[in-house]
Amino acid sequence: MTIAQKKLAEEYVRLLGQAHQGIKKAIETKKGDITKDLLEQCQEIAIRLGNVIEEAEGESFAGIPLLEDYCERVYQIYIKNVQKEEVYAGQIYKGLRQSLVKIENCIKNEINVRLEAVFLPYKASMWDSMESVWKAADEDPDCDAYVIPIPYYDKNPDGSFGKEHYEWDQYPDYVAVTRYDAYDFETRRPDMIFIHNPYDECNYVTSVSPFFYSKHIKQFTNRLVYMPYFILEEIEPENKEETRKIEHFCTVPGVINADKVIVQSKGMRRIYIDTLVNAAGKDTKQYWEDKIIGLGSPKIEKVLSSGKENQKIPQEWLSIIEKRDKSRKKIIFYNTIVSTLLVYGEEYLKKIEETIQIFSEYKEQYVLLWRPHPLVGATLASMRPELEERYWEIVDGFQKCGTGIYDDSSDLHRAISLSDAYYGDGGSVLNLYMETGKPVLIHDFNY
Repeated sequence: MTIAQKKLAEEYVRLLGQAHQGIKKAIETKKGDITKDLLEQCQEIAIRLGNVIEEAEGESFAGIPLLEDYCERVYQIYIKNVQKEEVYAGQIYKGLRQSLVKIENCIKNEINVRLEAVFLPYKASMWDSMESVWKAADEDPDCDAYVIPIPYYDKNPDGSFGKEHYEWDQYPDYVAVTRYDAYDFETRRPDMIFIHNPYDECNYVTSVSPFFYSKHIKQFTNRLVYMPYFILEEIEPENKEETRKIEHFCTVPGVINADKVIVQSKGMRRIYIDTLVNAAGKDTKQYWEDKIIGLGSPKIEKVLSSGKENQKIPQEWLSIIEKRDKSRKKIIFYNTIVSTLLVYGEEYLKKIEETIQIFSEYKEQYVLLWRPHPLVGATLASMRPELEERYWEIVDGFQKCGTGIYDDSSDLHRAISLSDAYYGDGGSVLNLYMETGKPVLIHDFNY
């Protein structure tokens, strides 16, 4: 049973005790209607208490028969009250109290509290931002950790929901997933919920199901924890010109609604706190100091622990990567992101075509491993539909030419581990890639 569930069970016991006092007084003053109402409330509360216990401990738990006996006692008192039989208030109260004490002692002594942690990833490719924290929770003998992938939707140009995506089957084999519709958040009330999508309704391209918006899901836990799915470029907190460029990451709904926010470094923590204090007032500084924690990003832990030798390479990739003598060509991780596409539009598509053409001319020495941002397609459909057809024609041509690899899988770290260098846009993936120490080169649109 979780801490929250046990507290709820104890609260139900307290309410029953209060109701018993009311029943005693109502019988003494011969107020049958009030007695009837309070007895009905006792039945309802006992049923809710039983549901909480069954959900956490199972139907065979010793407290269930005690609750059944209690409900039978309440029912017999109810019948006597309806039939206006003479009863003694003190005797009724004593019997109810004795039954309740047995239930109370059983809850106190027989139910062990375990932490329950729930992880709510939405895109499988972003699971790395949670994985190391999940592993620690999963390995803790006193914690039950659940990975519950949640559905998300593309947004149409008018802001309405379009296609639904549910990537529950794209997680590593060692991660046991639970379907979102098989877990009762209201009843289970996990001790901690971890999220990595902070946008709620504020993203123009995609949206998780509104049930999982941070402002809604927080009601089901005592601790909502937000861990960004991205890595930002490290900048000095004193560099106000640069910090202004990332302020919007610090004020998204997930940051505001979470109880704790885990960011990638102590420097980034300072930027978050300064930004939030500027927005909310100096008197809120201690609040943000307590909320924002600079523990580091699980994404960095993942990339540093993933080596080439641990990667399972698809056969169709090997046929492109290997030379005739079975040695391997140099693999260039090619990253294209959404924001650059939105800014440069047609010019950006030409740049992609040029890049593909150049690497095709050196196909005997190099392999271009193109991994676009996973939301490029949804972004084009929602915000730049005039570019959508052309973009997919480029993708189709690249896949058919057979000289490079198009990677739209959920496994970012395979591409990072296998590649020898990075080329493409800036952004979160670049910041993560730089942790490997491998060479990087950024797109130059002036060249």
